[in-house]
Amino acid sequence: MAAKLLTPDEAGEVLITGCAGGIGRALALEFRSRGFRVLATARKPETLRDLEAAGASIAALDVTDPASIAALDLGGRGIGIAINNAGYGAMGPLIEIGSDELYRQFATNVIAPLAVTRAVVSAMIAARRGRIVDVSSVSGVMTTPFAGAYCASKAALNAIDEALRMELAPFGVDVITLQPGAIRSEFGAHAAESIGRSPVGERYYAALDEAIAARAVAGQQNAMLAEDFARAAVDAILARRPAAIVRVGPMSRLLPRMRRWLPVRVRERMLSRRSQLDRVGSR
Repeated sequence: MAAKLLTPDEAGEVLITGCAGGIGRALALEFRSRGFRVLATARKPETLRDLEAAGASIAALDVTDPASIAALDLGGRGIGIAINNAGYGAMGPLIEIGSDELYRQFATNVIAPLAVTRAVVSAMIAARRGRIVDVSSVSGVMTTPFAGAYCASKAALNAIDEALRMELAPFGVDVITLQPGAIRSEFGAHAAESIGRSPVGERYYAALDEAIAARAVAGQQNAMLAEDFARAAVDAILARRPAAIVRVGPMSRLLPRMRRWLPVRVRERMLSRRSQLDRVGSR
């Protein structure tokens, strides 16, 4: 297996955003356990001390702040693999989510990964090798009620990756889209915090507060350990001929199949019933 994977010398330094916990932290530890140089980042570097103790370099990075990205001088570090992991999920009915929250969702999940990519890709193009890895989600393939903003942001990231994959291929730069299924992390708790953060207008779905909160943490049901995900993901990232899309974790393959094979109306009725939407709309 090892002969089929890139070595630390071949890969160069690995940049990972959003390493304060969950997938980002697990990826950093997995790369370090294999002897790779890692630059682990988060908005609050004090959350990264255990990664520093494991041998990773750490740095403060707010991926939504161009000045923060520029301050790291990522293009001068010899980054060979850049993993855009930082992100969050804005939850709630779309007509009740404020514009500020929607802008924040797309700024973090869509615009920021592209900004980080721009900061590292020139050096990759000059070297004629490198890998951009975006942590998307199976939610970008299968849209569900009360997660419309999050699903849309990940669908946009998937589309960006498709374009980047074609545009960067002539320069020897690979683009890999990770689409995890249910992975154990703090994602659900953070997503629940976003519910009602910037409400707009009348609350038409007040009777479904419990269902909305349940959607925020749905990804934690029967979830795979982040460490197990990281092992499989790192193998895929280091493959000499990497797959364009990598799906790991419960539901990561089933949900795209449902999207592909179920008629739209059947799929939407099923998801609506599961979200208890039959309880609203009739007064």
